[in-house]
Amino acid sequence: MKVVVSYRAILERSGLPKRLTGDLDKLFQQFLSHAHSKTRVTANAISIKTQERRLLSLIAGFKELRRDGFAIETPWNISSKHIRHLVNVWVIKNKQSPGTVENKLTYWRTLAAWMGKHQLVGTVDDYITRPDGYRRYYVAQRDKSWEAADVNVDEVIARLSHSDRWVAIQVELQSAFGLRAQESMLLRPLQCLRVSGHLHVTDGTKGGRPRVVPIDADWQYDLLIRAAQMANPRTGSMIPESYSLKKWYRHFYKVLANEGVSQKGLGVTVHGLRHAYLQRMYEQVTGVPAPIKRPDHKPDPQLHQLAMEKIVAAAGHGLATKASAYISSFSAIRRIDAPVVSCEQALVALAAANGNKSHAAKSLGISRQALYRVLSKGSDPSARVSGGAAARDGDEGNDHSDESDESDESNESNESDESDESDESVTV
Repeated sequence: MKVVVSYRAILERSGLPKRLTGDLDKLFQQFLSHAHSKTRVTANAISIKTQERRLLSLIAGFKELRRDGFAIETPWNISSKHIRHLVNVWVIKNKQSPGTVENKLTYWRTLAAWMGKHQLVGTVDDYITRPDGYRRYYVAQRDKSWEAADVNVDEVIARLSHSDRWVAIQVELQSAFGLRAQESMLLRPLQCLRVSGHLHVTDGTKGGRPRVVPIDADWQYDLLIRAAQMANPRTGSMIPESYSLKKWYRHFYKVLANEGVSQKGLGVTVHGLRHAYLQRMYEQVTGVPAPIKRPDHKPDPQLHQLAMEKIVAAAGHGLATKASAYISSFSAIRRIDAPVVSCEQALVALAAANGNKSHAAKSLGISRQALYRVLSKGSDPSARVSGGAAARDGDEGNDHSDESDESDESNESNESDESDESDESVTV
């Protein structure tokens, strides 16, 4: 039996016109619990939390439109001008993050699909010119592990044990098995343990996708035994008897915040433990640190591919490219670390190299193709640098001396730095 959030009470309190709430009521009754994600592998209804987010976001959007002078009387009135206005409010006025805005667009895209208007809602770029740096990245741009922030996991867990041992054990489980916070809360240690040497994670997973996580060491079994001893005797989960999931969520993050586990505190979140777990898995498989760690060499391409597959399976994602959200990619790191070179700097380097573009690019720390792009933004370099003919001659025989910034790497499995995110995805 599917569970649907109590949307009628929320609609009644919204202050929206009766006709609008009536039409929304009909749509919510038929579709609210339906998944919109194209990568979801279960036919089950979406979670109450996702339903609530979807509901509240849409109602807030209609209220914003009416407040700003749009006389919306029914959801069928919605057109591209309304979506454009909302995106401008979210991005320019409210300065909301790219992830927040894209999630809101997902909810409106879902509503449009319910009404048969599948092409109504576009992307952020269809409505505004993005401010500088305003982009949601699907490939890790920085290392979010606690190790990168110089935070000792064991020391934090020891402090948490004095504050709340249930919070502490859940943080341990997240670190040991790469679990999401909700998965660690709803984990039933004894029921999820498999004789095959795996942990079967079923409750609280993203998109309803169950998965198995390998158990590689005796200490992981010891941790599961300790967790089982603390499990709720009635439900078997890690949530203490006196708490509901919602109340435990608030308590869990309050305890963490008190110990400094937040971006404003120590500069880390518990999700960083999941990043660290998957980064370690990559190194165990390939023998080379994850790309986000900036190793001095790349692994064997076949081992890289195997590691990516293992990471996706252990993380419980439906898309292979999701692994890069945790470990990044070699091409992305190369672009991040590449120096910013002005046209003037490029011309100086080219002159110092007597017109040899390969040598000039090497001295600047960029590829020859990147040098061409820098020069193309300025005037014709041959007109400003003596020895233009020499520059052309100096490049002969060096056409393959530098790797293109845009080329696919054989051991990157042709992964995209802008992989499509599942529509219901909020965080990885």
